[in-house]
Amino acid sequence: MAVPVSEQPLNPSHTFDSFVVGPCNRLAHAAALAIADAPGMAYNPLFVYGAAGLGKTHLLHATCDMILKRFPSLRVIYLTCDAFINQAIAAIKATDPSVPPAYRTADVLVVDDIHALRQAERTQEEFFHTFNALYNAQKQVILSSDRPPKGIPNLEERLLSRFKWGLIAHLEPPDFETRFAIVQNKAARRGVAVPEGVARFLATEVTDNVRELEGALVTLIGYASLTNRRIDLTLAHEVFHDLGSEAKSISLDDMLPVVARHFQVKVAELKSRQKARSVAFPRQVCMYLARELTHLSLEDVGWYFGGRDHTTVLYAYEKVRQQAAQDASLRQTLERIAADLGRTLRSS
Repeated sequence: MAVPVSEQPLNPSHTFDSFVVGPCNRLAHAAALAIADAPGMAYNPLFVYGAAGLGKTHLLHATCDMILKRFPSLRVIYLTCDAFINQAIAAIKATDPSVPPAYRTADVLVVDDIHALRQAERTQEEFFHTFNALYNAQKQVILSSDRPPKGIPNLEERLLSRFKWGLIAHLEPPDFETRFAIVQNKAARRGVAVPEGVARFLATEVTDNVRELEGALVTLIGYASLTNRRIDLTLAHEVFHDLGSEAKSISLDDMLPVVARHFQVKVAELKSRQKARSVAFPRQVCMYLARELTHLSLEDVGWYFGGRDHTTVLYAYEKVRQQAAQDASLRQTLERIAADLGRTLRSS
């Protein structure tokens, strides 16, 4: 099977099955499905835009995933625009310019956050030639941005014109019904029963951002698990007390000071490469809590802790999970940390 070239690997949870469709994203979703059925034949290029946290990356990963499954011989390349810029610079500096950059060999080229091109004038020329080469060869190009093509400043007119050749699909903030369905979908995928009233509460509190909505749900589930509490409206109100429409999820920046305080280490040590057990185990606890209390992928957590591999994060998670199952003292420590994080969430 072809392997996508990526600064960040495809997230295995970002599939079409886990993408909740509503009026806010129906056009983009339908276009992505059509492309997965016939890459290069329909909606080329596809330009998806919308504010942060509305599902652009999810949709791009899902499209790559389905194409790889349906057409394993195709070369699918997914990368962020920043990664494209870095690769383009390396190609420009190459001693043998006759060797084309890897992305020129793609059957499907997917570039996330293409608006970053505005900061790289020379790379715009490279992307222009790359786009032409792929488009003329009937290869699929998919782009995402936080704004429509005409809203990207300092973008060459010839690129702007090409971005408009295909379909431009806008991802809008989800309506209440879609937000409610997202909560139910994500809870079911985690094997957790969330009462309808709690789902409605979350869908009402977090209105503009799918990523924050998922994070709020994960935080609630993790907090309930770590404190051995039942998920109900009382707990939901407790966790998100006084946050109103600005409900937020716990971040790693919130988490590290709390863990550091419990284990009497420094935050800088947790993010360092120190291997002493007095630091390594609290770091593993952070990785465990990150998986329990945030929506971050293994890769995201590993990157946060100094660029560690996702297998390191998975090992840490399993180690702490298994040890907590046998060690009452560790379980109590995790519960105290969760309680402190809950207070952090409520007071922020």
